[in-house]
Amino acid sequence: MSINSSAKATSVANYDFSGLVAVVTGGGQGIGAAIARQLTGHGATVAVWDLAPQDTGHQWRVDVMDADSVFQACQQTLSELGRIDILVNSAGYAGPTQPLETYDPAVWERIVQVNLVGTFNTCRAIVPAMRREGTGRIVNIASLAGKEGTPNASAYSAAKAGVMALTKSLGKELAETGIRVNAVAPAAIRTDLLEQMSPTHVQTMIDKSPMGRLGESEEVAELVTWLCSGSCTFSTGAVFDLSGGRATY
Repeated sequence: MSINSSAKATSVANYDFSGLVAVVTGGGQGIGAAIARQLTGHGATVAVWDLAPQDTGHQWRVDVMDADSVFQACQQTLSELGRIDILVNSAGYAGPTQPLETYDPAVWERIVQVNLVGTFNTCRAIVPAMRREGTGRIVNIASLAGKEGTPNASAYSAAKAGVMALTKSLGKELAETGIRVNAVAPAAIRTDLLEQMSPTHVQTMIDKSPMGRLGESEEVAELVTWLCSGSCTFSTGAVFDLSGGRATY
C-alpha cells in the first residue's frame, strides 16, 4: 500500500437527515442561516424561527423572548411538519460594548432575554414533543465570552454563561432519554453581529486567536451538524469550543 505524501485532510463529513425536522432560531442570517443551509443540504426539513423571516421555505416570525410566540410557532410547526427532531438555538443579540456602569439597564436586560431566556423558552416548548418521540437533538449556541467574561460585554458574557449552565442542567435532566443537549462556544465569528461591537473590540478578539483570524459561520455549522446527528450519542450537557485554539478551559 502506498501513501500519497501530498494528501491533505480536506474531506468533510456526510450525513443523512432525510425525514427529520429541524427548528433553527435566528435562522434568517449569520450563523443560524449557515446552520439551516447545512441541515437542509443533508436532507432535513428546516423550520426557521426568526424575527425577520424570508419568503421561502418553512418560515415563522418568532420572538424568542415571548413565550407565547414560541409556543404558537411550536404548535404550528408540529401541525405542518408533523414532528421536531432537532432544535438549534442560534437567535442572539450582542448589544453595545461598554463598561458595566454605563450600561442602559433596559439594553442589558434585552441581551439576557434574547440569549438566555429565549433559549429557555424554545427548549420548554419543544422538549415535550421530543420526549413523545423518545429522541431528539438540541444544540445551543453559546460563546467563549460566557467562559472568559469579555470586558465591556457584561450582559452578553453573563447571558452566554447562563446558556452553558442551562445546557449542562438540561443535558443531565434528559440523559436517560434519547435526547442529547449540547452547546457550542465559538470565538468571534464573521457575521453582522460584529457590527454591534466597536472595531477595537473586534480586533482585540482576533488578536487573542492563535490562528489570528475570525471564524466562519460555515465552520460553526459543521460542528453543529455533527452534534445534531446520530453520530453524537455519548455527549450530552457538554460545551464544545470553536476557538481557533483560544480556549482557556
